[in-house]
Formats: sequence, structure tokens, C-alpha cells
Amino acid sequence: MIDTNALTISVVYDNHSFDRRLKTALGFSALVEYRGHTLLFDTGGDRSALLSNMGILGIDPTRIQSLALSHHHGDHTGGLSGLLKTGVRPMIYLLPSFSARFKRKIGRKTAVTEVTPGQSLADGVFTTGEMYNRSAEQSLVIQTSRGLVVVTGCAHPGIVKIIAQAKDLFDDSVRLVMGGFHLRSKSEAEMRTILADFRRLGVEKVAPSHCTGDQSIAMFAEEYGDDFIQSGAGKIIHVDE
Repeated sequence: MIDTNALTISVVYDNHSFDRRLKTALGFSALVEYRGHTLLFDTGGDRSALLSNMGILGIDPTRIQSLALSHHHGDHTGGLSGLLKTGVRPMIYLLPSFSARFKRKIGRKTAVTEVTPGQSLADGVFTTGEMYNRSAEQSLVIQTSRGLVVVTGCAHPGIVKIIAQAKDLFDDSVRLVMGGFHLRSKSEAEMRTILADFRRLGVEKVAPSHCTGDQSIAMFAEEYGDDFIQSGAGKIIHVDE
């Protein structure tokens, strides 16, 4: 019997490969299944790759009850049109800063909600709300009995800042941080500082992918050892309650 209270996160779309059967392309998408609710976080950049990967993983698009878009970049929103063509009509959670044109276009097909900090998207699943740097973005924060799970799309506001926001909002330990960390351009010295910040914030496990950068991923692997989780398209992560 499947435990619907256990948290399962499936990386559906990524430019890094984990399951060789799946297509890889620039972008990110992850399916969150938790406490009887199914939420898709981002849609990757290519609708055919998204739907193909879902099929290989046995994911029926009509199971998706809600969908959160981290930010407006095409490698995170490009698969949305193809997904909606399957007939699925999830509640879509997006940033207030998304263009009025985008909101109108999507709003003709399904319900759209603008997020606020700490807003609940489903039982135990929350958003950081819109955070800023050069690009506005939201990340997911999932509450479990083992601590917070933070899922980032591209971490444009800064991965350390996002983790700190999650802790400020929910005052709990951080079990796992996963997704795109946007660290490709960081020097080794800058990465050492970021790794120290992860430790200072008490991050127990990491699963970086997408825009983190190969060198930065290697440094996370070295720092975290057995608590480093290799990720990419097809990776399925279970966090037991």
C-alpha cells in the first residue's frame, strides 16, 4: 500500500540526467506528491520533453491538482502550454510580477492565484512568496516531521537567502534543499563561503541540479558526502514522515 503521507518528489525535467530513459534539456520541473495532493513545480522548457518524461515515469497529467511556477523564464514555463493541452486544469500559483498578458493567457484556461509569503499551496506545502534579486522568484517549502524540504527552480534571489527565508517563515530545521541553485559562475572561494552558510543554516542534505554548475555540484558532493543526493531528470526522492 502506498503511504500518501510520505513525501515523494520526482524530478521530471532537468538538464542533468539521472534516469537515462528520460530526455534532458535546459530547465527544471519536479512533481511533489504529499498528503494526498499532487503539485507540479515548474514545467521545464520543452512541452514534448515534459510530457514524454511524464509518460516514462508513469505520471498521468490529470493527477496534477495544482502547479507553481517559480519565475517567468522560458526554461521553467515552456512546458505549460503542452500540459494544459492534455486537458488538465490545475490551480496555478504564480508571482504577482508575472506579466498581465501571461496571466490573462493562462487565466482563460485555468484558475490563477498570485502568491504571498508563507502561503499554503496544499497540506504541508508552502511558498516563500516572491523574492527578488535580478529576477523575482518563489521557492517551495515543505514541512515534514524530519524538517523542512526546500525546492528551488533557479534560486535567482540567492540560494542562501532562500533557505534563510524558509527558516524565518517556519522556524524549523532544514532536512533537504534541492533544485537549481544558480551557482555556475561562482569561484571556489565564493563556493566555500556558500557551503559554510549551508552548514550554518543547518542544511542536512542537498540535491543540486539544473543551473547549479558542475564544479559547484562537485563541491557540494565533497562537502556533504553521504548526505549529497545525485539528482537529475528521473530522480525520485522519498522523505518519510
